[in-house]
Amino acid sequence: MIKRMLIMLVLVAVVLGGIFGFKDFVNGKIKEFMTGPAGPGKQAQTVSTAKAAVTDWQEQIEAVGSLRAVNGADLSLEVAGVVEELNFQSGDDAPANKVLVKLRDSDDVAKLKSLQAQADLAKVVYDRDVKQFNAKAVAQAVVDNDEANLRNMLAQVEQQRALVEKKTLKAPFAGRLGIRQIDLGQYLAPGTVIVSLEALTPIYVDFLLPQKALARIEVGQALKVKVDTFAGKEFPGKISSINSKVDATTRNVQVRATIDNNDLKLLPGMFATVSIDSGTPQKQITVPQTSITYNPYGNLVYIVDNKGNGPDGKPQLVARQTFVTTGATRGDQVAVLKGIKEGDEVVTAGQMKLRNGAGIAVNNTVSPTNDPNPKPVDQ
Repeated sequence: MIKRMLIMLVLVAVVLGGIFGFKDFVNGKIKEFMTGPAGPGKQAQTVSTAKAAVTDWQEQIEAVGSLRAVNGADLSLEVAGVVEELNFQSGDDAPANKVLVKLRDSDDVAKLKSLQAQADLAKVVYDRDVKQFNAKAVAQAVVDNDEANLRNMLAQVEQQRALVEKKTLKAPFAGRLGIRQIDLGQYLAPGTVIVSLEALTPIYVDFLLPQKALARIEVGQALKVKVDTFAGKEFPGKISSINSKVDATTRNVQVRATIDNNDLKLLPGMFATVSIDSGTPQKQITVPQTSITYNPYGNLVYIVDNKGNGPDGKPQLVARQTFVTTGATRGDQVAVLKGIKEGDEVVTAGQMKLRNGAGIAVNNTVSPTNDPNPKPVDQ
């Protein structure tokens, strides 16, 4: 019985030893393949590379905003009435004080003439009684009553004239009219929108910046504005005002810039991207953004090291992993503050299949873009 038990234990030990031994052998081979340097018989991984270069780096502040007219309004009338005259077409450029709309005002004009006649009569009576008062023919009370009556009639005349003028709509400032919202003969209630009027040159762009950016901006500072309507085109402008307070909820400050807009291409309400040059240009080491592998424990790049010529006479290239400290980005480029030096050759594509010390073969037939000011192109 004991002999059988011993034989069984020996067999189990042999089987388990074989299993665990084979597993350790496989793991060792995998580790050797994954971490071992390239050598004869090892397959080199094909990657694309680029040289780290020193360029003039202009730090920029970027924000998004909206375009706003210097003067803009939806025009309407304070009083009701029937449209009698329309003196504009949709999209017209209107000078200041141009008569745009007149409501039917014959009744109001007739009443104005009646009140004016009464005021003229009151003036005649007042002048006559003043002469009689000077001749001591009437009492002072009569003259005072005549004067009060004259002032009352003149006030009614002015009130009626103001009512008549309210039935005429004039352009309050020069600008471009929008689409007409009313028709001839239509009855208008007070406040009905008739047409929009926008002064298009110059034009404002309003945007928000975090409070930490206040130390880097000032009134008069130049900036550039882009809108997706005109891809690739930049509109120059200048900061014209900075709000006097920071929003207590978002800690952002409102900034307004002015753009000439002489060609009238920009319209109020457009979405805009704003970029502001901050400080003086500095020398920075830059690489394509695709060369950076971002990780929670740190950002890294693969540098190409030349280990000399191999037995076949070709250079033996090896990837060396190194951690870097990155700065701001610009287009397809990123500034590297620490970790590489000028002239280092870095891997820009194919990093996912690399390990530290892996052999590589460089093929730059197709390389990621490295443009500081890329322009979108439909393909």
